[in-house]
Order: sequence, then C-alpha cells, then structure tokens
Amino acid sequence: MADNPFINDNEDTLMSEINMTPLVDVMLVLLIIFLVTLPVMHHAIKLDLPHASSQTTEIKPTQIKLTLQADGTMLLDQQAVDDATLRAHFLTAAKVEPQPEVHLYADRAVRYEHIAHVMSAAQSSGLAKIGFITQPEVSH
Repeated sequence: MADNPFINDNEDTLMSEINMTPLVDVMLVLLIIFLVTLPVMHHAIKLDLPHASSQTTEIKPTQIKLTLQADGTMLLDQQAVDDATLRAHFLTAAKVEPQPEVHLYADRAVRYEHIAHVMSAAQSSGLAKIGFITQPEVSH
C-alpha cells in the first residue's frame, strides 16, 4: 500500500494552511449585495421650502441717547428731562416699529441705583434694547 500515491502516510498530521478561497468568495458576494442594496436604502424627505428673495429690507432702528451726569441729571438727546418725561418718552418709543435702542451714556461717578432706575423705566415701558456706551481707555 505504500506504492499508492493517493494514500498519505501521515494521515494524522494537521493541516497548517487555511483555505482562503471560500472566505474571499463569501466576502465578494456580500460586497455585491451591499452595493446593490445601498441605493435602495437612500432615505429622503421631500420638502417644499420657501424661496428667499435677494432683496434685504433692513430698517435700522432709531436711537434714544440718554446721558446720566454725575449729579444725577438726565439728558435726553442733550435736553434735561425729569423722570415723568423720560417715562412718557419711553412709552411712546416702545410703540414704534422697529423698536428704538436706548444708548445709555453714564458718567463714571453716577451711582448704580440711578442706572438701575433708568433700566427699570425702559423695561417697564416695553423697551428691550439697552446699550451701555463707554469710552475706550487711553493707554499712556
């Protein structure tokens, strides 16, 4: 029986190589399946979106320039006003569209309670935009 070329003398030896051909075949089949099904899995939602016009209609709001001096004097557009006149001006300004911005120029020595009072008057009148205007520091 040793003369027969089809009989292996070492039948008990382990096969040390892995046959890669079936693995490559399976991977190629999976790749083809994914390539075919991928376009079908495309999810999209059709929306009818509004078209934007290229014209801008931006209207800049007016500014209310309010100056608080160190002694507590309030200047509305460079004219001295009292608390009642300021509140009345804020009420009429709050009804204008677009709403004007309050630019507050406060002296460094003004007490915070005066600034808080002006801010409260503006808010209770319906004004929402208040800006604090400062001067930049001068470097020596």
